[in-house]
Amino acid sequence: MFEAPAPATVDRMLAAQQHAADQFGQRATGRRVWGYRARTLSGAAGPHWLRLVCAEGGTLWNGPSTSRTLPAAVPRPDLFRIRDWTTDGYAYRAELYALAPDPMVSPRPVLDEDPGLPETWWKEMTAALDALADVPPPADREAVREEYLRRVIPQFTGHQVEDVTWSTTHGDLHYGNVTRGPHILDWEGWGRAPYGYDAATLYLYALLTPATAARIRTELAPVLDRPEARTGLLTVAAQILQAQDRIDFYAEIADPVREHLARL
Repeated sequence: MFEAPAPATVDRMLAAQQHAADQFGQRATGRRVWGYRARTLSGAAGPHWLRLVCAEGGTLWNGPSTSRTLPAAVPRPDLFRIRDWTTDGYAYRAELYALAPDPMVSPRPVLDEDPGLPETWWKEMTAALDALADVPPPADREAVREEYLRRVIPQFTGHQVEDVTWSTTHGDLHYGNVTRGPHILDWEGWGRAPYGYDAATLYLYALLTPATAARIRTELAPVLDRPEARTGLLTVAAQILQAQDRIDFYAEIADPVREHLARL
């Protein structure tokens, strides 16, 4: 999803991936999927999916393992096994998943064409978001901090924040993290965020294709039409505008996001 890092990092992560595959009795095959700043490296391993994380501790480290407590109504691949180790000053975690039976909606986080998702997909996604929102927001997992959103929303959107309705969210629900099943992937950042945050991500990340975005806005109306979803949408918009100078796909959607904010 992101570009490969410097050769030394590639070599180090590939060696760690091979070690993980050996520990699980699997063989890493297929294309490599790099995460942001090469913190993760994923790919098929036999009949499974192998995800390697290079970081230490914190909510991102434990996100996938703790997400196993979420309701079965939230569709996601099973996480079978976990291995942790440290070598040469780097801490690694390897996670072995069931391989999702269907392809990702998009190879990129944002949509630049209509993916042609059927109405049933949107009904299932809305049901999954409802099931997730019914989970009491965890006290120990924050997808978005309150002090952060109260700072960036006025700074980058020109809007003010009043009361915030908190709910449990995936935290990174873009089109490279959902399949045509749908199955929702990559649970490292799940936790508490403003209500509607995930639905707003799906909507704003589709603004490059206005007709598709309009349809998504209609499909997700049960979430986005609720007044408490406004802060979730403003939070996603502010994050996009804040990061547009360092992340290419945010730069691509920044102008459509500004146009949308002007209509609020």
